[in-house]
Amino acid sequence: MHQRIRETLAALDCKQGETPPVVDFHLYFEGNTEEECIAPNQWGEGRPPIAELYARFMDIAARPNVERVLVGLHYDWDHEDYADTFPPAENVHIFTSASKPEVESWLSGLCSDGVLKGWPYGKPRGAPDPTKGNVIFSVCWD
Repeated sequence: MHQRIRETLAALDCKQGETPPVVDFHLYFEGNTEEECIAPNQWGEGRPPIAELYARFMDIAARPNVERVLVGLHYDWDHEDYADTFPPAENVHIFTSASKPEVESWLSGLCSDGVLKGWPYGKPRGAPDPTKGNVIFSVCWD
């Protein structure tokens, strides 16, 4: 599965030093068993297993007031150390018409550091815009 992410990233033509790219959460989580690829500092310290993260974000994505869920990669996403693995991720972006307190309630138990409105590092290359009435909330870990 990580090869599909690499192909998607290659098609985006992302460059080192740009805002890290985003990928669909299914593409990132489906088949991913690499526990330290997202929120590694919280793994073993309260963050649930990656399979549970995926299940929770599937539940969130299925809500009627959620437009989409994307995974934001870490600045080191294209480092050679990750050539044969899932690239490291730093956050998850939820496009929704829900309020910040409502979104925060969906994240209970994920050991995140909170929710920010918007893109934390600016809009990534090729990232979609939310449709009218929706905003982006970014779930962050350290």
